[in-house]
Amino acid sequence: MQKHYFVYILYSKEYNKYYVGYTSNPYKRLEEHNTGTFNTFTSKYRPWIQVAVFDCGNNKNDALDLERFIKKQKNTRFLKNIIRSDFKPHGILSQLIRMRIV
Repeated sequence: MQKHYFVYILYSKEYNKYYVGYTSNPYKRLEEHNTGTFNTFTSKYRPWIQVAVFDCGNNKNDALDLERFIKKQKNTRFLKNIIRSDFKPHGILSQLIRMRIV
């Protein structure tokens, strides 16, 4: 059975911060971000909520490339746009299939 990979976007309302990651289990990963004991970027800005999850298919490298592309934008406006329910992915983002919006 092949794994599916996802790009997810988290938001910390208290600190007005976003985080982008990829995983094969976005719901378990959210729990890890909110409860992990390691001193990481996400541990400093808890609690996190998932604001979007995108299915990237079964190729881990595709998910990693999409995560890196989104992170390289370094632009909150860009993140807010791709989170919106009416966002139409294009270019490299056209691979994204929206799974969840909060």
